[in-house]
Amino acid sequence: MPTSKKRLNMSLPEDIRAALTALAKRDDVTPTTKALHLIIMALEIEEDDVWNAIAESRDKPNAKYISHDEFWSQV
Repeated sequence: MPTSKKRLNMSLPEDIRAALTALAKRDDVTPTTKALHLIIMALEIEEDDVWNAIAESRDKPNAKYISHDEFWSQV
């Protein structure tokens, strides 16, 4: 049966495969499902890092802050 999901083939070092298998067994899911969950979590962490870098670049000493209501009244 065809699937709409794209497949990704990868070779894993034995220690990574063993850890993935153990985590999948602990969570009562397949190793593939566990790998997908871990990849999703990793992508969310990467996204957080990007947003954090943007926020830090905007965080300046002596910056003028305005309230939420004040900002939206000017838009």
